[in-house]
Amino acid sequence: MDTVIRAARPEEYAALGESTARAYLEDGLLDYGEDDEYLPVLKDVARRAAAAEVLVAVEGDRLLGGVTFVAGPGPAADIARPGEAEIRALAVVREARGRGVGEALVRACVDRARATPGCVRLVLSSQRSMHSAHRLYERLGFVRTPDRDWNPVPHLDDLTLLTYELTLRHEN
Repeated sequence: MDTVIRAARPEEYAALGESTARAYLEDGLLDYGEDDEYLPVLKDVARRAAAAEVLVAVEGDRLLGGVTFVAGPGPAADIARPGEAEIRALAVVREARGRGVGEALVRACVDRARATPGCVRLVLSSQRSMHSAHRLYERLGFVRTPDRDWNPVPHLDDLTLLTYELTLRHEN
Protein backbone atom coordinates (compact mmCIF):
# COMPACT_ATOMS: atom_id res chain seq x y z
CA MET A 1 0.00 0.00 0.00
CA ASP A 2 1.01 3.58 -0.54
CA THR A 3 1.35 6.19 2.16
CA VAL A 4 -1.07 9.08 1.74
CA ILE A 5 -0.59 12.51 3.34
CA ARG A 6 -3.83 14.37 3.97
CA ALA A 7 -5.61 16.61 6.45
CA ALA A 8 -6.44 14.90 9.72
CA ARG A 9 -10.12 14.19 10.27
CA PRO A 10 -11.78 15.08 13.59
CA GLU A 11 -12.46 11.41 14.30
CA GLU A 12 -8.68 10.79 14.06
CA TYR A 13 -7.64 13.51 16.52
CA ALA A 14 -7.65 11.29 19.62
CA ALA A 15 -5.65 8.51 17.93
CA LEU A 16 -3.16 11.00 16.49
CA GLY A 17 -2.77 12.67 19.88
CA GLU A 18 -2.10 9.32 21.54
CA SER A 19 0.37 8.18 18.86
CA THR A 20 2.21 11.52 18.99
CA ALA A 21 2.44 11.37 22.78
CA ARG A 22 3.58 7.73 22.64
CA ALA A 23 6.31 8.58 20.10
CA TYR A 24 7.65 11.38 22.31
CA LEU A 25 7.48 9.17 25.41
CA GLU A 26 9.12 6.15 23.73
CA ASP A 27 11.93 8.35 22.43
CA GLY A 28 12.56 9.81 25.89
CA LEU A 29 11.78 13.35 24.72
CA LEU A 30 9.66 14.33 27.71
CA ASP A 31 11.76 15.06 30.79
CA TYR A 32 8.97 14.17 33.18
CA GLY A 33 7.51 11.23 31.26
CA GLU A 34 3.79 10.76 31.83
CA ASP A 35 3.82 13.80 34.16
CA ASP A 36 5.40 16.15 31.61
CA GLU A 37 3.51 19.43 31.08
CA TYR A 38 3.92 19.07 27.29
CA LEU A 39 2.14 15.70 27.11
CA PRO A 40 -1.41 17.18 27.18
CA VAL A 41 -0.33 19.66 24.47
CA LEU A 42 0.83 16.79 22.24
CA LYS A 43 -2.43 14.94 22.82
CA ASP A 44 -4.65 17.97 22.10
CA VAL A 45 -4.85 17.67 18.32
CA ALA A 46 -8.25 19.38 18.22
CA ARG A 47 -6.73 22.55 19.67
CA ARG A 48 -3.90 22.52 17.09
CA ALA A 49 -6.40 21.85 14.29
CA ALA A 50 -8.46 24.87 15.37
CA ALA A 51 -5.49 27.20 14.78
CA ALA A 52 -3.39 25.37 12.16
CA GLU A 53 -3.47 22.52 9.65
CA VAL A 54 -2.88 19.07 11.07
CA LEU A 55 -1.70 16.51 8.53
CA VAL A 56 -1.57 12.74 8.85
CA ALA A 57 0.26 10.00 7.03
CA VAL A 58 -1.96 6.97 6.53
CA GLU A 59 -1.67 3.62 4.83
CA GLY A 60 -5.17 2.38 4.23
CA ASP A 61 -6.88 2.96 7.57
CA ARG A 62 -3.62 2.77 9.55
CA LEU A 63 -2.27 6.00 11.06
CA LEU A 64 1.51 6.23 10.55
CA GLY A 65 2.25 9.74 11.81
CA GLY A 66 1.32 13.36 11.83
CA VAL A 67 2.53 16.94 11.82
CA THR A 68 1.09 20.40 12.38
CA PHE A 69 1.62 23.05 9.70
CA VAL A 70 1.27 26.59 11.02
CA ALA A 71 0.85 29.10 8.18
CA GLY A 72 2.28 32.04 10.14
CA PRO A 73 2.60 33.75 13.51
CA GLY A 74 -0.30 33.19 15.88
CA PRO A 75 -1.57 31.00 18.70
CA ALA A 76 -0.29 27.74 17.19
CA ALA A 77 3.21 29.05 16.43
CA ASP A 78 6.24 28.94 18.68
CA ILE A 79 8.82 30.86 16.66
CA ALA A 80 7.26 31.90 13.33
CA ARG A 81 7.65 35.57 12.47
CA PRO A 82 5.84 37.48 9.74
CA GLY A 83 6.64 35.84 6.40
CA GLU A 84 7.32 32.47 8.02
CA ALA A 85 5.39 29.23 8.41
CA GLU A 86 6.23 26.68 11.08
CA ILE A 87 6.31 22.91 11.53
CA ARG A 88 5.16 21.56 14.92
CA ALA A 89 4.66 18.18 16.58
CA LEU A 90 6.13 15.92 13.88
CA ALA A 91 5.83 12.29 14.97
CA VAL A 92 5.94 8.90 13.27
CA VAL A 93 4.86 5.68 14.95
CA ARG A 94 7.79 3.39 15.70
CA GLU A 95 6.57 0.63 13.36
CA ALA A 96 6.57 3.02 10.38
CA ARG A 97 10.00 4.62 10.90
CA GLY A 98 12.64 4.30 8.22
CA ARG A 99 10.01 4.19 5.48
CA GLY A 100 10.04 7.87 4.49
CA VAL A 101 6.91 8.81 6.43
CA GLY A 102 8.56 11.69 8.30
CA GLU A 103 10.08 12.99 5.08
CA ALA A 104 6.70 12.86 3.32
CA LEU A 105 5.10 14.84 6.16
CA VAL A 106 7.86 17.47 6.11
CA ARG A 107 7.67 17.73 2.30
CA ALA A 108 3.91 18.29 2.57
CA CYS A 109 4.63 21.18 4.95
CA VAL A 110 7.22 22.60 2.53
CA ASP A 111 4.62 22.44 -0.27
CA ARG A 112 2.05 24.22 1.87
CA ALA A 113 4.55 26.88 2.90
CA ARG A 114 5.47 27.50 -0.74
CA ALA A 115 1.76 27.92 -1.54
CA THR A 116 1.19 30.35 1.34
CA PRO A 117 1.11 33.94 0.05
CA GLY A 118 3.95 36.03 1.49
CA CYS A 119 5.70 33.06 3.08
CA VAL A 120 9.47 33.21 2.51
CA ARG A 121 10.69 30.73 5.16
CA LEU A 122 9.64 27.55 6.91
CA VAL A 123 10.93 27.23 10.50
CA LEU A 124 10.90 24.62 13.22
CA SER A 125 12.23 23.78 16.67
CA SER A 126 13.78 20.46 17.61
CA GLN A 127 15.23 18.84 20.70
CA ARG A 128 18.97 18.24 20.77
CA SER A 129 18.54 14.47 20.88
CA MET A 130 16.42 14.25 17.70
CA HIS A 131 19.41 13.34 15.54
CA SER A 132 17.51 11.45 12.84
CA ALA A 133 15.10 14.38 12.48
CA HIS A 134 18.05 16.78 12.18
CA ARG A 135 19.51 14.65 9.38
CA LEU A 136 16.15 14.68 7.62
CA TYR A 137 15.80 18.47 7.89
CA GLU A 138 19.34 19.06 6.64
CA ARG A 139 18.85 16.64 3.74
CA LEU A 140 15.78 18.67 2.72
CA GLY A 141 17.74 21.94 2.78
CA PHE A 142 16.95 23.29 6.24
CA VAL A 143 19.83 25.07 7.97
CA ARG A 144 20.47 25.59 11.66
CA THR A 145 19.66 29.02 13.08
CA PRO A 146 21.44 29.02 16.46
CA ASP A 147 20.57 32.67 17.06
CA ARG A 148 16.90 31.60 17.32
CA ASP A 149 17.40 28.66 19.70
CA TRP A 150 15.08 29.01 22.69
CA ASN A 151 13.95 27.42 25.89
CA PRO A 152 10.21 26.78 26.37
CA VAL A 153 10.74 26.04 30.09
CA PRO A 154 13.25 28.64 31.30
CA HIS A 155 13.72 27.03 34.73
CA LEU A 156 15.17 23.94 32.99
CA ASP A 157 18.60 24.99 31.72
CA ASP A 158 19.09 21.88 29.58
CA LEU A 159 15.92 22.24 27.50
CA THR A 160 17.13 24.62 24.82
CA LEU A 161 15.45 23.79 21.52
CA LEU A 162 17.46 23.93 18.31
CA THR A 163 15.95 25.85 15.44
CA TYR A 164 16.09 25.33 11.69
CA GLU A 165 14.84 27.26 8.71
CA LEU A 166 14.29 26.60 5.02
CA THR A 167 14.40 29.62 2.76
CA LEU A 168 11.59 29.27 0.20
CA ARG A 169 12.11 32.51 -1.69
CA HIS A 170 14.14 35.60 -1.08
CA GLU A 171 12.40 38.68 0.24
CA ASN A 172 12.21 41.65 -2.09
